[in-house]
Amino acid sequence: GFVQENLTGFNVLKLFGREDRSLDDFKEITEDLQKVGFKANFISGLMMPVLNGLSDLTYLIVAVLGGLQVLAGHLTIGNMQAFVQYVWQINQPIQNLTQLAGQLQSAKSSLDRIFQLMDEPDEANDATEVLEGDLTGQVSFKHVDFQYVADKPLIRDFNLEVNPGEMVAIVGPTGAGKSTIINLLMRFYDVTAGSISVDGHDIRNLSRQDYRKQFGMVLQDAWLFEGTIKENLRFGNLEATDEEIVEAAKAANVDHFIRTLPGGYNMEMNQESSNISLGQKQLLTIARALLADPKILILDEATSSVDTRLELLIQKAMKTLMQGRTSFVIAHRLSTIQEADKILVLKDGQIIEQGNHESLLADKG
Repeated sequence: GFVQENLTGFNVLKLFGREDRSLDDFKEITEDLQKVGFKANFISGLMMPVLNGLSDLTYLIVAVLGGLQVLAGHLTIGNMQAFVQYVWQINQPIQNLTQLAGQLQSAKSSLDRIFQLMDEPDEANDATEVLEGDLTGQVSFKHVDFQYVADKPLIRDFNLEVNPGEMVAIVGPTGAGKSTIINLLMRFYDVTAGSISVDGHDIRNLSRQDYRKQFGMVLQDAWLFEGTIKENLRFGNLEATDEEIVEAAKAANVDHFIRTLPGGYNMEMNQESSNISLGQKQLLTIARALLADPKILILDEATSSVDTRLELLIQKAMKTLMQGRTSFVIAHRLSTIQEADKILVLKDGQIIEQGNHESLLADKG
């Protein structure tokens, strides 16, 4: 784990000149591992000779006591031989088990970790209402309260009405509750009080899986899987044809860039997807969301890590993506949110101002 972490953050390690410290930490960890490993191997190594000694001692006791019984005429040689055979039969499986002691301990610790995960409570599905057809994208927050930690309220009496097709921008300082609103809307968490409804359905009464199929998300951390670009785009819609993938890429202004890559759509992304730039990854995630054809769209700081030219490309792709869809946009850059139908200014989990770009400027808030 330590090696993996240091290799992944190799550039940061070099930048802050932490090589010597990292090497010292590595030596410390490997010395601990060496001590524990030696102890474990020493104990495992002792078990076999100890058991052999015990079994030899058992044979000796059986031979001496049995011999005396035979000489006294209380036991036949055949019975004594049978008894020695029984001792041997018991001894063999015990010796085999000692050879597996290390593997058994390793398996037990692995099983403990697996069961620790399996024993976590499942998300309650609460599906009492069935979605017939797709949502239109009408969203309503009514008197919503929420807290991550008991006695530390974050969202208090939050109210919001969003009409189908509207673009809602959420702005505010770090920790104001912007991402929390999205987490509640996506049902990654359930509200503490109040309710969130979409098209009149309380989202707690819908199957999480059916409900989340209606959403598309483009996040600040563009995440792509190891595999070809085509496979990564198809993740948005597993039924999509190659032609539909190309159309989505064109709409997201990423088709030209893909064709310039070695292998084009069949180029393999590496595990860290570091063989393309951050902005290009972001465009690919927009194309992936476009392919999913969601009814409600969430864009979380989608242009925060790119240059101005690429930001314009991404904004153009996002406009295509947002057409006719209800969208929630978290952003810090003014250029991203100027055209929003509603801009919500959050502070400490509450809306302190709302309106469009012009009305908020006029209010001088």
